[in-house]
Amino acid sequence: MLKMMGRLCFAHKTALAPMVRVGTLPMRLLALDYGADIVYCEVRMDIYTHTCHISVHLNTVDFVAPDERVMFRTCSKEKGRVVFQMGTADPERALVVAKLVENDVAAVDVNMGCPKEYSTKGGMGSALLSDPEKIEAILSTLVNGISKPVTCKIRILSTLEDTVNLVKRIEKTGVAAIAVHGRMKEERPRHPVHCDYIQAVAESVSIPVIANGGSSDIVKTFEDIEKFRAAAGASSVMLARAAMWNPSIFRQQGALSVEEVMEDYIRYVSDTTAAYFIRSGMNYGNNYEVFGMTDFYNKTKAELEARKAALQTNGDQTEQPTHEDDLITMPVRFERRDYPPQITPKMYLLEWSRKEKLDQPVYETEQRTQDRAFQSTVIIDNKKYRSALWEKSKKFAEQAAAIVCLRTLGLPEGRIGEEHSGLVNKRKRDDKKCAALDDSESAARKRHTSEVPQEEEEEMICRTKVVNGVCGQTTR
Repeated sequence: MLKMMGRLCFAHKTALAPMVRVGTLPMRLLALDYGADIVYCEVRMDIYTHTCHISVHLNTVDFVAPDERVMFRTCSKEKGRVVFQMGTADPERALVVAKLVENDVAAVDVNMGCPKEYSTKGGMGSALLSDPEKIEAILSTLVNGISKPVTCKIRILSTLEDTVNLVKRIEKTGVAAIAVHGRMKEERPRHPVHCDYIQAVAESVSIPVIANGGSSDIVKTFEDIEKFRAAAGASSVMLARAAMWNPSIFRQQGALSVEEVMEDYIRYVSDTTAAYFIRSGMNYGNNYEVFGMTDFYNKTKAELEARKAALQTNGDQTEQPTHEDDLITMPVRFERRDYPPQITPKMYLLEWSRKEKLDQPVYETEQRTQDRAFQSTVIIDNKKYRSALWEKSKKFAEQAAAIVCLRTLGLPEGRIGEEHSGLVNKRKRDDKKCAALDDSESAARKRHTSEVPQEEEEEMICRTKVVNGVCGQTTR
Protein backbone atom coordinates (compact mmCIF):
# COMPACT_ATOMS: atom_id res chain seq x y z
CA MET A 1 0.00 0.00 0.00
CA LEU A 2 2.84 2.40 0.83
CA LYS A 3 4.30 1.83 -2.60
CA MET A 4 1.07 3.14 -4.17
CA MET A 5 0.96 6.42 -2.25
CA GLY A 6 1.78 9.47 -4.36
CA ARG A 7 2.04 7.45 -7.58
CA LEU A 8 1.06 9.04 -10.86
CA CYS A 9 -2.48 8.12 -11.95
CA PHE A 10 -3.12 7.63 -15.68
CA ALA A 11 -6.92 7.60 -15.58
CA HIS A 12 -8.87 10.54 -17.03
CA LYS A 13 -5.77 12.42 -18.13
CA THR A 14 -4.57 14.38 -21.14
CA ALA A 15 -0.93 13.87 -22.01
CA LEU A 16 1.78 15.22 -24.26
CA ALA A 17 3.00 12.22 -26.26
CA PRO A 18 6.68 11.35 -26.65
CA MET A 19 8.11 12.97 -29.80
CA VAL A 20 11.70 12.71 -31.03
CA ARG A 21 13.43 16.11 -31.18
CA VAL A 22 10.21 17.79 -29.99
CA GLY A 23 9.46 16.55 -26.47
CA THR A 24 12.27 18.55 -24.85
CA LEU A 25 12.01 20.17 -21.43
CA PRO A 26 10.78 23.61 -22.67
CA MET A 27 8.07 21.93 -24.74
CA ARG A 28 6.97 19.77 -21.80
CA LEU A 29 6.80 22.75 -19.46
CA LEU A 30 4.71 24.66 -22.01
CA ALA A 31 2.28 21.76 -22.29
CA LEU A 32 1.91 21.63 -18.50
CA ASP A 33 1.32 25.39 -18.36
CA TYR A 34 -1.35 25.12 -21.02
CA GLY A 35 -3.24 22.32 -19.29
CA ALA A 36 -1.67 18.92 -19.98
CA ASP A 37 -1.82 16.56 -17.00
CA ILE A 38 1.14 14.36 -17.98
CA VAL A 39 4.13 14.92 -20.27
CA TYR A 40 6.36 12.29 -21.89
CA CYS A 41 9.97 12.96 -22.84
CA GLU A 42 11.27 12.04 -26.27
CA VAL A 43 12.32 8.40 -26.43
CA ARG A 44 15.81 7.76 -25.04
CA MET A 45 17.68 4.59 -26.08
CA ASP A 46 18.91 2.54 -23.14
CA ILE A 47 22.23 1.77 -24.82
CA TYR A 48 23.14 5.47 -24.73
CA THR A 49 21.50 6.33 -21.41
CA HIS A 50 22.65 3.56 -19.07
CA THR A 51 26.15 5.06 -18.77
CA CYS A 52 24.94 8.60 -18.03
CA HIS A 53 25.96 10.54 -14.96
CA ILE A 54 23.67 12.98 -13.18
CA SER A 55 24.64 16.65 -13.23
CA VAL A 56 22.66 19.13 -11.13
CA HIS A 57 22.71 22.70 -12.47
CA LEU A 58 21.02 25.98 -11.59
CA ASN A 59 17.53 25.04 -12.71
CA THR A 60 17.79 21.52 -14.08
CA VAL A 61 18.88 17.95 -13.48
CA ASP A 62 20.80 16.64 -16.50
CA PHE A 63 21.59 13.04 -17.42
CA VAL A 64 24.82 13.38 -19.36
CA ALA A 65 26.48 10.73 -21.54
CA PRO A 66 30.25 10.20 -21.44
CA ASP A 67 30.56 12.18 -24.69
CA GLU A 68 28.95 15.16 -22.88
CA ARG A 69 25.58 14.93 -24.68
CA VAL A 70 22.62 15.68 -22.43
CA MET A 71 20.42 12.63 -22.96
CA PHE A 72 17.63 13.77 -20.65
CA ARG A 73 16.99 17.06 -18.90
CA THR A 74 14.30 17.63 -16.28
CA CYS A 75 13.46 20.02 -13.45
CA SER A 76 11.46 20.19 -10.24
CA LYS A 77 8.43 21.78 -11.92
CA GLU A 78 7.61 18.63 -13.90
CA LYS A 79 8.94 16.03 -11.46
CA GLY A 80 5.54 14.68 -10.43
CA ARG A 81 4.14 14.56 -13.97
CA VAL A 82 6.94 13.64 -16.38
CA VAL A 83 7.20 10.14 -17.82
CA PHE A 84 10.59 8.92 -19.00
CA GLN A 85 10.21 6.86 -22.16
CA MET A 86 13.00 4.50 -23.15
CA GLY A 87 13.74 2.33 -26.13
CA THR A 88 15.05 -1.04 -25.02
CA ALA A 89 15.33 -4.70 -25.96
CA ASP A 90 17.19 -5.81 -22.85
CA PRO A 91 15.49 -6.23 -19.43
CA GLU A 92 18.63 -5.78 -17.35
CA ARG A 93 19.87 -2.70 -19.19
CA ALA A 94 16.36 -1.25 -19.04
CA LEU A 95 16.40 -1.67 -15.27
CA VAL A 96 19.76 0.13 -14.99
CA VAL A 97 18.30 3.11 -16.85
CA ALA A 98 15.06 3.07 -14.87
CA LYS A 99 16.93 3.06 -11.56
CA LEU A 100 19.08 5.93 -12.79
CA VAL A 101 16.11 8.21 -13.50
CA GLU A 102 13.41 7.00 -11.10
CA ASN A 103 14.08 9.61 -8.40
CA ASP A 104 13.57 12.46 -10.88
CA VAL A 105 10.53 11.26 -12.85
CA ALA A 106 6.95 10.24 -12.12
CA ALA A 107 6.92 7.04 -14.22
CA VAL A 108 8.89 5.00 -16.75
CA ASP A 109 7.48 3.99 -20.14
CA VAL A 110 8.78 1.45 -22.65
CA ASN A 111 8.45 2.32 -26.34
CA MET A 112 6.93 -0.60 -28.25
CA GLY A 113 5.49 1.30 -31.17
CA CYS A 114 8.20 3.24 -32.98
CA PRO A 115 8.47 1.87 -36.55
CA LYS A 116 11.67 3.77 -37.44
CA GLU A 117 14.73 1.76 -38.38
CA TYR A 118 16.90 3.25 -35.62
CA SER A 119 14.56 1.52 -33.16
CA THR A 120 13.61 -1.68 -34.92
CA LYS A 121 17.09 -2.68 -36.09
CA GLY A 122 18.09 -3.04 -32.43
CA GLY A 123 15.01 -5.08 -31.60
CA MET A 124 13.36 -2.08 -29.94
CA GLY A 125 10.19 -0.12 -30.68
CA SER A 126 7.62 -1.91 -32.83
CA ALA A 127 10.03 -4.84 -33.28
CA LEU A 128 9.03 -5.92 -29.76
CA LEU A 129 5.43 -6.48 -30.87
CA SER A 130 6.43 -9.77 -32.47
CA ASP A 131 8.23 -10.96 -29.31
CA PRO A 132 5.68 -11.13 -26.44
CA GLU A 133 8.07 -13.11 -24.23
CA LYS A 134 10.63 -10.30 -24.35
CA ILE A 135 7.90 -7.74 -23.70
CA GLU A 136 6.89 -9.64 -20.58
CA ALA A 137 10.50 -9.96 -19.43
CA ILE A 138 11.22 -6.25 -19.81
CA LEU A 139 8.02 -5.02 -18.18
CA SER A 140 8.12 -7.53 -15.32
CA THR A 141 11.74 -6.64 -14.56
CA LEU A 142 10.89 -2.95 -14.41
CA VAL A 143 7.69 -3.35 -12.40
CA ASN A 144 9.51 -5.43 -9.79
CA GLY A 145 12.70 -3.36 -9.86
CA ILE A 146 11.64 0.25 -9.37
CA SER A 147 9.27 2.16 -7.10
CA LYS A 148 7.64 4.28 -9.82
CA PRO A 149 4.80 3.19 -12.15
CA VAL A 150 5.76 1.42 -15.35
CA THR A 151 3.78 1.79 -18.59
CA CYS A 152 4.24 0.96 -22.26
CA LYS A 153 3.15 2.42 -25.57
CA ILE A 154 2.24 0.05 -28.41
CA ARG A 155 0.84 0.05 -31.92
CA ILE A 156 -2.03 -2.21 -32.88
CA LEU A 157 -1.37 -5.57 -34.54
CA SER A 158 -2.73 -6.78 -37.87
CA THR A 159 -5.83 -8.33 -36.29
CA LEU A 160 -8.05 -7.24 -33.45
CA GLU A 161 -7.73 -10.63 -31.77
CA ASP A 162 -3.93 -10.50 -31.74
CA THR A 163 -3.97 -6.96 -30.37
CA VAL A 164 -6.32 -7.87 -27.52
CA ASN A 165 -4.34 -10.99 -26.66
CA LEU A 166 -1.13 -8.96 -26.48
CA VAL A 167 -2.51 -6.27 -24.18
CA LYS A 168 -3.91 -8.93 -21.85
CA ARG A 169 -0.40 -10.41 -21.52
CA ILE A 170 0.98 -6.93 -20.92
CA GLU A 171 -1.57 -6.23 -18.19
CA LYS A 172 -0.45 -9.32 -16.28
CA THR A 173 3.07 -7.87 -15.88
CA GLY A 174 1.68 -5.27 -13.48
CA VAL A 175 2.01 -2.14 -15.63
CA ALA A 176 0.03 0.92 -14.54
CA ALA A 177 -1.35 1.82 -18.00
CA ILE A 178 -1.07 1.09 -21.72
CA ALA A 179 -0.91 3.74 -24.43
CA VAL A 180 -2.24 2.54 -27.78
CA HIS A 181 -1.41 4.24 -31.06
CA GLY A 182 -4.35 3.24 -33.24
CA ARG A 183 -2.28 2.38 -36.31
CA MET A 184 -0.28 -0.67 -37.36
CA LYS A 185 3.47 -0.38 -37.62
CA GLU A 186 3.29 -0.21 -41.42
CA GLU A 187 0.81 2.69 -41.33
CA ARG A 188 1.62 6.39 -41.29
CA PRO A 189 -0.28 9.56 -40.25
CA ARG A 190 -2.06 9.71 -43.62
CA HIS A 191 -3.79 6.44 -42.74
CA PRO A 192 -6.96 6.67 -40.59
CA VAL A 193 -6.70 5.89 -36.90
CA HIS A 194 -8.45 2.66 -35.86
CA CYS A 195 -10.56 3.81 -32.93
CA ASP A 196 -12.36 0.45 -32.86
CA TYR A 197 -9.10 -1.32 -31.98
CA ILE A 198 -8.39 1.10 -29.13
CA GLN A 199 -11.93 0.62 -27.84
CA ALA A 200 -11.58 -3.17 -27.91
CA VAL A 201 -8.32 -2.89 -25.94
CA ALA A 202 -9.94 -0.60 -23.36
CA GLU A 203 -12.79 -3.06 -22.88
CA SER A 204 -10.47 -6.05 -22.45
CA VAL A 205 -8.26 -4.73 -19.61
CA SER A 206 -8.87 -3.14 -16.22
CA ILE A 207 -5.99 -0.66 -16.28
CA PRO A 208 -6.21 2.79 -17.94
CA VAL A 209 -5.79 2.85 -21.73
CA ILE A 210 -4.40 6.03 -23.30
CA ALA A 211 -5.61 6.67 -26.86
CA ASN A 212 -3.06 8.03 -29.32
CA GLY A 213 -3.03 8.80 -33.04
CA GLY A 214 -6.02 11.11 -33.44
CA SER A 215 -4.26 14.38 -34.29
CA SER A 216 -4.95 14.36 -38.04
CA ASP A 217 -8.32 12.63 -38.07
CA ILE A 218 -10.09 14.05 -35.02
CA VAL A 219 -8.17 16.42 -32.73
CA LYS A 220 -7.76 19.96 -34.02
CA THR A 221 -9.08 21.94 -31.03
CA PHE A 222 -9.30 21.48 -27.26
CA GLU A 223 -12.93 20.34 -27.56
CA ASP A 224 -11.85 17.60 -29.97
CA ILE A 225 -9.77 15.90 -27.27
CA GLU A 226 -12.92 14.69 -25.55
CA LYS A 227 -14.38 13.59 -28.90
CA PHE A 228 -11.34 11.39 -29.52
CA ARG A 229 -11.53 9.97 -26.00
CA ALA A 230 -15.17 9.00 -26.53
CA ALA A 231 -14.61 7.59 -30.02
CA ALA A 232 -11.79 5.39 -28.76
CA GLY A 233 -13.56 4.38 -25.55
CA ALA A 234 -10.33 5.15 -23.71
CA SER A 235 -9.68 6.48 -20.22
CA SER A 236 -7.15 9.09 -21.36
CA VAL A 237 -5.80 10.80 -24.48
CA MET A 238 -2.23 11.40 -25.65
CA LEU A 239 -1.45 14.08 -28.27
CA ALA A 240 1.61 14.31 -30.49
CA ARG A 241 1.29 16.20 -33.80
CA ALA A 242 -1.58 18.41 -32.68
CA ALA A 243 0.56 19.55 -29.74
CA MET A 244 3.64 19.89 -31.93
CA TRP A 245 1.79 22.34 -34.21
CA ASN A 246 0.62 24.35 -31.19
CA PRO A 247 1.06 23.06 -27.61
CA SER A 248 -1.61 25.47 -26.37
CA ILE A 249 -4.16 22.97 -27.73
CA PHE A 250 -4.25 21.75 -24.11
CA ARG A 251 -5.67 25.14 -23.10
CA GLN A 252 -9.31 24.90 -22.05
CA GLN A 253 -9.80 28.62 -22.81
CA GLY A 254 -8.68 28.12 -26.40
CA ALA A 255 -5.40 28.02 -28.29
CA LEU A 256 -2.98 30.95 -28.29
CA SER A 257 -1.38 32.41 -31.38
CA VAL A 258 1.85 30.87 -32.59
CA GLU A 259 3.66 34.13 -31.78
CA GLU A 260 2.53 33.99 -28.15
CA VAL A 261 3.55 30.35 -27.87
CA MET A 262 6.97 31.09 -29.36
CA GLU A 263 7.60 33.81 -26.78
CA ASP A 264 6.65 31.46 -23.93
CA TYR A 265 8.88 28.80 -25.43
CA ILE A 266 11.89 31.13 -25.64
CA ARG A 267 11.46 32.09 -21.98
CA TYR A 268 11.60 28.43 -20.98
CA VAL A 269 14.64 27.81 -23.18
CA SER A 270 16.45 30.64 -21.37
CA ASP A 271 15.50 29.32 -17.97
CA THR A 272 16.24 25.64 -18.55
CA THR A 273 19.59 26.15 -20.31
CA ALA A 274 20.83 28.65 -17.73
CA ALA A 275 23.84 26.58 -16.67
CA TYR A 276 25.11 26.34 -20.25
CA PHE A 277 24.34 30.00 -20.88
CA ILE A 278 26.45 31.32 -18.01
CA ARG A 279 29.33 28.96 -18.73
CA SER A 280 29.55 29.55 -22.45
CA GLY A 281 29.82 33.33 -22.25
CA MET A 282 28.17 33.55 -25.68
CA ASN A 283 25.98 36.49 -26.64
CA TYR A 284 22.53 35.51 -27.84
CA GLY A 285 21.11 39.03 -27.77
CA ASN A 286 20.48 39.17 -31.51
CA ASN A 287 18.24 36.09 -31.33
CA TYR A 288 16.02 37.75 -28.72
CA GLU A 289 15.96 41.04 -30.62
CA VAL A 290 14.30 39.27 -33.56
CA PHE A 291 11.33 38.43 -31.32
CA GLY A 292 11.22 41.83 -29.63
CA MET A 293 12.49 40.39 -26.35
CA THR A 294 15.65 42.46 -25.82
CA ASP A 295 14.55 43.65 -22.34
CA PHE A 296 13.87 40.07 -21.28
CA TYR A 297 17.30 39.01 -22.59
CA ASN A 298 19.13 41.76 -20.71
CA LYS A 299 17.28 40.99 -17.47
CA THR A 300 17.93 37.25 -17.81
CA LYS A 301 21.59 37.81 -18.62
CA ALA A 302 22.06 39.98 -15.53
CA GLU A 303 20.40 37.37 -13.31
CA LEU A 304 22.52 34.55 -14.73
CA GLU A 305 25.75 36.52 -14.41
CA ALA A 306 24.91 37.10 -10.74
CA ARG A 307 24.42 33.34 -10.29
CA LYS A 308 27.72 32.69 -12.04
CA ALA A 309 29.53 35.05 -9.68
CA ALA A 310 27.92 33.37 -6.68
CA LEU A 311 29.00 29.95 -7.89
CA GLN A 312 32.58 31.07 -8.42
CA THR A 313 32.67 32.74 -5.00
CA ASN A 314 31.17 29.86 -3.06
CA GLY A 315 32.35 26.93 -5.11
CA ASP A 316 29.88 24.17 -5.77
CA GLN A 317 28.56 23.90 -2.22
CA THR A 318 25.98 21.31 -3.24
CA GLU A 319 28.76 18.82 -3.89
CA GLN A 320 29.35 17.12 -0.56
CA PRO A 321 31.99 14.41 -0.05
CA THR A 322 30.94 10.85 0.71
CA HIS A 323 33.18 8.75 2.98
CA GLU A 324 33.42 5.00 2.54
CA ASP A 325 36.24 3.26 4.42
CA ASP A 326 39.41 5.02 3.22
CA LEU A 327 37.83 6.39 0.01
CA ILE A 328 36.31 9.85 -0.30
CA THR A 329 34.12 10.57 -3.34
CA MET A 330 32.36 13.65 -4.68
CA PRO A 331 30.36 14.19 -7.91
CA VAL A 332 32.61 16.75 -9.61
CA ARG A 333 33.82 17.22 -13.17
CA PHE A 334 36.94 18.93 -14.51
CA GLU A 335 36.00 21.89 -16.73
CA ARG A 336 39.15 23.20 -18.40
CA ARG A 337 37.59 26.58 -19.11
CA ASP A 338 37.19 27.20 -15.37
CA TYR A 339 40.97 27.44 -14.90
CA PRO A 340 43.62 29.86 -16.22
CA PRO A 341 46.08 28.68 -18.90
CA GLN A 342 48.78 26.40 -17.53
CA ILE A 343 47.10 26.12 -14.11
CA THR A 344 45.37 22.90 -13.05
CA PRO A 345 44.10 21.28 -9.83
CA LYS A 346 46.81 18.60 -10.12
CA MET A 347 49.42 21.33 -10.02
CA TYR A 348 47.90 22.81 -6.88
CA LEU A 349 47.72 19.42 -5.19
CA LEU A 350 51.33 18.68 -6.07
CA GLU A 351 52.56 21.99 -4.69
CA TRP A 352 50.55 21.49 -1.51
CA SER A 353 52.04 18.03 -0.98
CA ARG A 354 55.53 19.49 -1.37
CA LYS A 355 54.77 22.26 1.09
CA GLU A 356 53.48 19.72 3.62
CA LYS A 357 56.48 17.43 2.95
CA LEU A 358 54.22 14.57 1.89
CA ASP A 359 54.86 11.96 -0.77
CA GLN A 360 53.79 13.19 -4.18
CA PRO A 361 50.22 12.24 -5.27
CA VAL A 362 49.73 8.87 -6.96
CA TYR A 363 46.96 8.48 -9.53
CA GLU A 364 45.29 5.18 -10.41
CA THR A 365 42.98 5.43 -13.41
CA GLU A 366 40.47 2.88 -14.60
CA GLN A 367 38.92 2.72 -18.06
CA ARG A 368 35.33 1.49 -18.33
CA THR A 369 34.81 -1.17 -20.99
CA GLN A 370 31.41 -0.26 -22.40
CA ASP A 371 32.07 3.39 -23.30
CA ARG A 372 35.84 3.85 -22.79
CA ALA A 373 35.25 6.48 -20.10
CA PHE A 374 37.80 7.06 -17.31
CA GLN A 375 37.67 7.36 -13.53
CA SER A 376 40.73 8.17 -11.44
CA THR A 377 41.67 7.81 -7.78
CA VAL A 378 44.39 9.98 -6.25
CA ILE A 379 46.25 8.65 -3.22
CA ILE A 380 47.88 11.16 -0.89
CA ASP A 381 48.78 10.96 2.80
CA ASN A 382 47.36 7.40 2.86
CA LYS A 383 43.90 8.57 1.80
CA LYS A 384 42.07 8.04 -1.48
CA TYR A 385 39.98 10.60 -3.35
CA ARG A 386 37.84 10.02 -6.42
CA SER A 387 35.15 11.74 -8.46
CA ALA A 388 31.89 9.79 -8.69
CA LEU A 389 31.62 10.88 -12.33
CA TRP A 390 33.40 9.33 -15.31
CA GLU A 391 35.43 11.51 -17.68
CA LYS A 392 36.10 11.32 -21.40
CA SER A 393 39.90 11.21 -21.00
CA LYS A 394 42.51 9.94 -18.55
CA LYS A 395 43.87 13.45 -18.01
CA PHE A 396 40.47 14.89 -17.13
CA ALA A 397 39.74 11.98 -14.76
CA GLU A 398 42.98 12.67 -12.86
CA GLN A 399 42.17 16.37 -12.65
CA ALA A 400 38.71 15.54 -11.28
CA ALA A 401 40.26 13.32 -8.59
CA ALA A 402 42.60 16.16 -7.63
CA ILE A 403 39.60 18.52 -7.34
CA VAL A 404 37.87 16.10 -4.94
CA CYS A 405 40.97 15.99 -2.76
CA LEU A 406 41.46 19.76 -2.75
CA ARG A 407 37.81 20.54 -2.01
CA THR A 408 37.63 17.93 0.74
CA LEU A 409 40.71 19.44 2.39
CA GLY A 410 39.44 22.99 1.89
CA LEU A 411 42.38 23.94 -0.31
CA PRO A 412 42.47 26.30 -3.32
CA GLU A 413 42.37 24.65 -6.72
CA GLY A 414 43.19 27.55 -9.02
CA ARG A 415 39.76 28.30 -10.50
CA ILE A 416 39.18 31.58 -12.30
CA GLY A 417 37.80 34.08 -9.80
CA GLU A 418 39.26 32.20 -6.84
CA GLU A 419 41.28 34.36 -4.45
CA HIS A 420 44.99 34.01 -5.25
CA SER A 421 46.64 31.69 -2.74
CA GLY A 422 50.27 32.09 -3.72
CA LEU A 423 50.56 28.30 -3.72
CA VAL A 424 51.18 28.10 -7.45
CA ASN A 425 52.44 30.90 -9.66
CA LYS A 426 51.66 30.99 -13.39
CA ARG A 427 54.42 29.16 -15.28
CA LYS A 428 55.68 29.63 -18.80
CA ARG A 429 55.73 26.47 -20.83
CA ASP A 430 59.31 26.95 -21.97
CA ASP A 431 60.72 28.26 -18.69
CA LYS A 432 63.04 25.47 -17.58
CA LYS A 433 63.88 27.22 -14.34
CA CYS A 434 60.30 26.94 -13.20
CA ALA A 435 60.42 23.23 -13.96
CA ALA A 436 63.37 22.40 -11.72
CA LEU A 437 62.96 18.99 -10.07
CA ASP A 438 65.00 16.99 -7.60
CA ASP A 439 66.76 13.78 -8.63
CA SER A 440 63.82 11.48 -7.98
CA GLU A 441 61.45 13.74 -9.87
CA SER A 442 63.83 13.88 -12.83
CA ALA A 443 63.83 10.11 -12.96
CA ALA A 444 60.03 10.14 -12.98
CA ARG A 445 60.13 12.64 -15.83
CA LYS A 446 62.21 10.28 -17.99
CA ARG A 447 59.77 7.43 -17.44
CA HIS A 448 56.79 9.57 -18.48
CA THR A 449 58.18 11.72 -21.28
CA SER A 450 55.97 10.13 -23.94
CA GLU A 451 52.79 10.89 -21.94
CA VAL A 452 53.53 14.48 -20.89
CA PRO A 453 51.28 17.26 -22.21
CA GLN A 454 53.35 20.42 -22.48
CA GLU A 455 50.93 22.56 -20.54
CA GLU A 456 50.72 20.24 -17.51
CA GLU A 457 54.07 20.00 -15.82
CA GLU A 458 52.80 17.92 -12.96
CA GLU A 459 52.14 14.99 -15.32
CA MET A 460 55.93 14.43 -15.37
CA ILE A 461 56.20 13.56 -11.73
CA CYS A 462 52.93 11.83 -10.84
CA ARG A 463 53.09 8.07 -11.15
CA THR A 464 49.94 6.89 -12.88
CA LYS A 465 48.48 3.43 -13.29
CA VAL A 466 45.85 2.94 -15.98
CA VAL A 467 43.78 -0.21 -15.87
CA ASN A 468 42.46 -1.06 -19.34
CA GLY A 469 39.05 -2.65 -18.95
CA VAL A 470 39.16 -4.20 -22.41
CA CYS A 471 42.40 -6.15 -22.51
CA GLY A 472 43.14 -6.29 -18.81
CA GLN A 473 46.65 -4.88 -19.23
CA THR A 474 48.29 -2.33 -16.96
CA THR A 475 50.49 0.47 -18.31
CA ARG A 476 52.60 3.02 -16.57
